[in-house]
Amino acid sequence: MIPLFKVAMSDKASALVGQVLDSGYIGQGTKVDELERALAQRLDNHRILTVNSATSGLHLALHLVATETDSARDGEVLATALTCTATNWPILANGMRIRWVDTDPATLNLDLDDLARKITPTTRAIVLVHWGGYPVDLDRLTHILDQAEHKNGTRPRVIEDCADAFGATYKNTPLGGHGNIAVYSFQAIKHLTTGDGGLIVLPDDDLLDRARLLRWYGIDRNGGTSRYKNDILEYGFKANMNDINAAIGLANLDIIDTNLARHRDNAAYYDTELANTPGLQLTERNPDRNPSFMYYTLKVENRDAFTHHLHNAGITTSEIHHRNDQYTATHPYTTPLPNLDTITNHHISIPVGWWLTDTDRAHIARTIKTGW
Repeated sequence: MIPLFKVAMSDKASALVGQVLDSGYIGQGTKVDELERALAQRLDNHRILTVNSATSGLHLALHLVATETDSARDGEVLATALTCTATNWPILANGMRIRWVDTDPATLNLDLDDLARKITPTTRAIVLVHWGGYPVDLDRLTHILDQAEHKNGTRPRVIEDCADAFGATYKNTPLGGHGNIAVYSFQAIKHLTTGDGGLIVLPDDDLLDRARLLRWYGIDRNGGTSRYKNDILEYGFKANMNDINAAIGLANLDIIDTNLARHRDNAAYYDTELANTPGLQLTERNPDRNPSFMYYTLKVENRDAFTHHLHNAGITTSEIHHRNDQYTATHPYTTPLPNLDTITNHHISIPVGWWLTDTDRAHIARTIKTGW
């Protein structure tokens, strides 16, 4: 079977990890510092912190918002239901309420029209996802927030879930560079993997300083040998990355650009080959965005027949995520989502990654074009 995902691992990773193991120090140390410097340079942003998972990063981001003011924890968070549960569970874990925003059928991102209608004075945050690495229209979002702030007197924080979007840009700027909190994933199958891990990007130095403390129990790691005796102003978490994961990430930075280029080349191939295929719709392409194409999503008629047809041809497919509003845990927040209802039985993703040969992608496109 042609896989939908595959782990990308540099040949240098074993040696770098071995150096860490042989050093006798495997916690957060010099390799984490080195990875953070490399990522800061790559994102052209110094306000970054590695974490042990993107889920921890999202939890930390929501905690920063929930404790920013006395009333914030009682507020609601506008969020998309079409995503991994890792996006939305940190909202509940921080004691905040979810208000679902509908899905944009053209992109499978958050529907900005519905978002604009649902922002209220009690909205404390907006959690959005760049589906498959295709960036949300962040300029339009900023305009919506400007209007909401003028109307309500408050401006919600925005948290961008960039789990699928490492390397993606909006108007030539990497995600995390548009004034919002952003969280990347370095989990096993992501474009850049550290085995497991993530990155949180902060929009100002005050949030960066708080996040740096709260990433490790609220303790200042630079507080000297007696740092445990120093006062802790607020409790924190155990969310830091270690040097083993950082060494894997440093090695994989050597291959990330080559792999990203192949994802994009394969996506461009599909865009051309699958255009105007009966029973199939492609998602949006806007020239102001450079997606990372973690996966390639289609909207198809008779999805069961489509997936069966591709499976018989040795091609893996997946819906990627089940809508989060249909779990018992989120039942109290049920609300009509007509766009998501329309597309929920039609969206499907096909392999687009660096591991595809020219023969593989031609086989996939040809299989789809023969009908199902």
